[in-house]
Amino acid sequence: MFYRENGQFKTTYRADQQIFPIAQDRWAVLLIIAAAFIVVPMISSGYMFRAILIPFLIMSVAALGVNVLVGYCGQISLGSGAFMAVGAYAAFNFFVRVPGMPLLLAMVLGGLCSSIFGILFGLPSLRVKGLYLAVATLAAQFFSDWMFLRVKWFTNDAPSGSVSVSGLQVFGWQISSPTSKYLFCLSILVLLALLAKNLVRGAIGREWMAIRDMDVAAAVIGIRPMYAKLSAFAISSFIVGMAGAMWGFIYLESWEPAAFSVDLSFKLLFMVIIGGMGSIMGAFFGAAFIVILPIFLNQFLPLIGGVLGIEVSTAGISHAELIIFGALIVWFLIVEPHGLAKLWSIGKQKLRLWPFPH
Repeated sequence: MFYRENGQFKTTYRADQQIFPIAQDRWAVLLIIAAAFIVVPMISSGYMFRAILIPFLIMSVAALGVNVLVGYCGQISLGSGAFMAVGAYAAFNFFVRVPGMPLLLAMVLGGLCSSIFGILFGLPSLRVKGLYLAVATLAAQFFSDWMFLRVKWFTNDAPSGSVSVSGLQVFGWQISSPTSKYLFCLSILVLLALLAKNLVRGAIGREWMAIRDMDVAAAVIGIRPMYAKLSAFAISSFIVGMAGAMWGFIYLESWEPAAFSVDLSFKLLFMVIIGGMGSIMGAFFGAAFIVILPIFLNQFLPLIGGVLGIEVSTAGISHAELIIFGALIVWFLIVEPHGLAKLWSIGKQKLRLWPFPH
């Protein structure tokens, strides 16, 4: 009853091709964005910004990029952490070595370097797929770990291999407080989410989905597999590289190659699987789940242990987190392969008829 489309007539092609053709969706998204920009900074604490909101925003950007490649184009990637590392270190070198380099431009250039790196390691996708492609992208992860650890030029000749940034500003706006960092990350997330949404619903997005469903049939009807696959790798790596630059500059501020290990690549893949492959909304669901679950377990498991008279250690909480992640991934793959986004879509469909049975 609250999600009816009665009276919402489309009289032009432009109206029919809107990003959110249903008025309820359109207003809900606008209200959420307005609340995120206005209400959340007013009611959130410094801990909330640093521990939950800023990691959630950056991981949402990274999950968007991974979802473009894995969910929409069907190319399995285990090198997302490497693409984030390339984006972070490239942005760092542009920012440090070029006098007066603006922060936003350094991040965009870092994303472009990550895009080139992604195309390079996406070339095997023209000949292999599935598990073999996953191994090929995993090679990018090991190569980036070696490159940033051994080649001192990338770390500005730092003896420890650790790099740091300071004095961040955009158009004279100092990005130092938790609130300013949150608003900066939120602005980039909104822009990149809008970019990804428009891409996947356009001609290039339809090519990606055709390659995902059956690449041989897509080639028969005139879609160029090389262009479709490499463009997916390029755009995905650009978005993931931007997320890597934000992760290093905004969240960590000081980092080393271990910050972008293979564990991060697996975590990003888990976000896509749990959130929903082939869904922009799924990137947000997956990022929220991965960011909030460890914090929830750290607070909840000791309480359960106290009630049962069992002492729960930090290592036990970490192991429980891995067990729950694995169990949920198996459950989603078996019960609902399209993840939380599909459950959300089913709920919306039911609201169109509720409370009537027909």
